[in-house]
Amino acid sequence: MSKDQKLTVLPPSHPLKGRVSPPGSKSITNRALLLAGLAKGTSRLTGALKSDDTRYMAEALRAMGVDITEPDDTTFVVTGTGKLLAPEQPLFLGNAGTATRFLTAAAALVEGEVIVDGDEHMRKRPIAPLVKALTALGVDIRSETGCPPVVVNGTGDFGTDRVEIDAGLSSQYVSALLMAAAGATRPINIALAGDDIGARGYIDLTVAAMRAFGAEVTQPSPSVWQVQPTGYAATDYLIEPDASAATYLWAAEVLTRGDIDLGVKATTFSQPDAKAYEVIASFPHMPAVIDGSQMQDAIPTLAVLAAFNATPVRFVGIANLRVKECDRIRALSTGLSNIRSGLATEEGDDLVVASDPALAGQTLPADIDTFADHRIAMSFALAGLKINGITILDPACVAKTYPRYWDELSSLGVALEGDRPDI
Repeated sequence: MSKDQKLTVLPPSHPLKGRVSPPGSKSITNRALLLAGLAKGTSRLTGALKSDDTRYMAEALRAMGVDITEPDDTTFVVTGTGKLLAPEQPLFLGNAGTATRFLTAAAALVEGEVIVDGDEHMRKRPIAPLVKALTALGVDIRSETGCPPVVVNGTGDFGTDRVEIDAGLSSQYVSALLMAAAGATRPINIALAGDDIGARGYIDLTVAAMRAFGAEVTQPSPSVWQVQPTGYAATDYLIEPDASAATYLWAAEVLTRGDIDLGVKATTFSQPDAKAYEVIASFPHMPAVIDGSQMQDAIPTLAVLAAFNATPVRFVGIANLRVKECDRIRALSTGLSNIRSGLATEEGDDLVVASDPALAGQTLPADIDTFADHRIAMSFALAGLKINGITILDPACVAKTYPRYWDELSSLGVALEGDRPDI
């Protein structure tokens, strides 16, 4: 897919109404794939997301001896032996953060060498805290740059039973250790070093998925988890829709005063990003200060929505956005200010959006650099619902988590001009 493609969103003249089914949760799909791959027996994962990120995870597991079939567009049938094998080649995981972090820890349970690598963007994303924690657990692991590639010489077990992890940059480090820990030969205690942590709700997602596959996880204190050496049992597992994807549709609904039926209520989601629903519902009177620490992937949606709010909005607790698929704080401030100079500014790691409802209906030609980041592409498409001239560069990058995004907008009556990606 050419990165030279462009897609212009034409503001609809009517409220967006219709039924759209968001894809399955990326976060839960990649957790379930790994747990099913570590389990002995056959698991059926339904409601799953089929996208670049989950495809990388599935291909990596296949390379490690797991049998995975895909009978339809939302199902994985995973058959494992209870043990992952050393792959013949390095595992290439694109820019899939969940797959990279999770498989780095799981590689400790492999007897042999595993190289975990990714694309140019993944090679800039930090993994040093996880490498340090695995080293403390007795794992032979190295990363020359503090980012992928990572080389793990696994022995099938951990050398010690307790580790402290700095999760300030990402909760995925804790989730990675938790999921691998159940494959050890002794109980493993995982403790936070300090109080800072990425979205804690994602750790709750991890623990829930682990328990569904037979793991025993307890929490002696808010910052300590103990995982018993149970391994995993195959199971049938239903994956809920992706809350991060739902945020674009919720925002499109309020921006156009429409009525979009997602087939699932916001209150039924277990994913942290569903917290964004209440903020979106408050539009055009969003809070003056929004703490994004526990709904990080929803911040691009909220930031673009804030451009049309009645009053300015400051986003705090979002420093982790600088080490996502791109520096999302910079991408958001750049894109918004490209629409109108000064529309967004960075103050340290805060993002301040100088809201202006009068932007709606204006013609403000702007090419939005997505930095190959799916969330930047999908969130700035929302600006195109109200402003003439919004053009998304590299629109195919949405394939990372929401391959049908442009088709879904079209189904709601949004006209698109330019290079419609065939994903």
